[in-house]
Amino acid sequence: MTMNNLGKLHTDFNQSPWLDNLSRDLLQSGRLQQYVTDGIRGLTSNPTILEHAITTSDLYDDQIKSLAHDGLSTEEIYWKIVEQDIKSATALLKPLYDSSNGVDGYVSLEVSPNLADETDATITQARRLWAEVDSPNLMIKVPATEHGVPVVRTLLSDGINVNVTLIFSLDHYRQVAEAHLATHSLGMINNARSVASFFISRVDSEVDERLTTIGTPEALELRGKAAVAQARLAYGVFLDNFAKTAVVDPNSPAIQRLLWASTSTKNPEYDDLLYVSDLLAPYTVNTLPEDTIAKIIDHLPDDASLITLPQIAEAKRTLDAIEAIGVDLKDVSRTLESQGVKKFQDSFATLLSAIETKAKD
Repeated sequence: MTMNNLGKLHTDFNQSPWLDNLSRDLLQSGRLQQYVTDGIRGLTSNPTILEHAITTSDLYDDQIKSLAHDGLSTEEIYWKIVEQDIKSATALLKPLYDSSNGVDGYVSLEVSPNLADETDATITQARRLWAEVDSPNLMIKVPATEHGVPVVRTLLSDGINVNVTLIFSLDHYRQVAEAHLATHSLGMINNARSVASFFISRVDSEVDERLTTIGTPEALELRGKAAVAQARLAYGVFLDNFAKTAVVDPNSPAIQRLLWASTSTKNPEYDDLLYVSDLLAPYTVNTLPEDTIAKIIDHLPDDASLITLPQIAEAKRTLDAIEAIGVDLKDVSRTLESQGVKKFQDSFATLLSAIETKAKD
């Protein structure tokens, strides 16, 4: 059987493509199984994805009514129906988890976005979700906010797998890497895995807007370059922290892989696989929406190649130029983080409202 381009991401570049979607339809229609056959090696979900899944489908309606009849609250109903989908997905991906020695085959479930500023409450909820889903290939998704990073350290210390999400800056990524390193130090046996979800396309959207406002030829020339440059520098940080371990034991839980998130191209003027072909690197994950997967299968560039050390050095010069021209990248990351948290909170509110309506119908 000829391998498609999705499979080549893993075999040729040692990058794991994960699906950025989950729904009951995806599970029941066989589409998720087909994606795994095509080369998908894990999947992620978030409140926005789950809002879309539940509000646009009638596959959940009977279960919602039944749980409401049993006296469950709206939020309790949400967790029940989502946990069912997550359990089905972890079961489907478990063979991949086993065959990859625990490197791939993960399904991510995000804690409530309403707990973004509550460290202890997030830890309590994460432990409950981990116990209830009860799958070794579950990852609990926690935002890399000021209150979220301590959660990561605690959960990893507990032996719970974590997907650290909403990372928009190198400073935050360093904190996340440190949380993993602190719980997987030399001589410590800890099988908990984590990935660091570094967001890509939204960085260009925000920086490009600011460069356009500045409006000089030099500023306009730098549009479309911030996201890839910052991600490549993040990969340099990954190499500093995890490359030695990767050489000695490529499957080690002590390696926290970098995960490229938000990798669909938002600007139609840019290459439609900009955030795929420019971010190929060993020990990374790229989470992909379904339309980007279709594009990869259709046309991954023949000259696609791994990130190089000179490109990482060039990335530093690019970010320095963007800052020099007047874009405050620290402010960019703060803006994007608060927007990201709010987006998930809004989706969660819409979702709970939809469940409440379905429960009454």
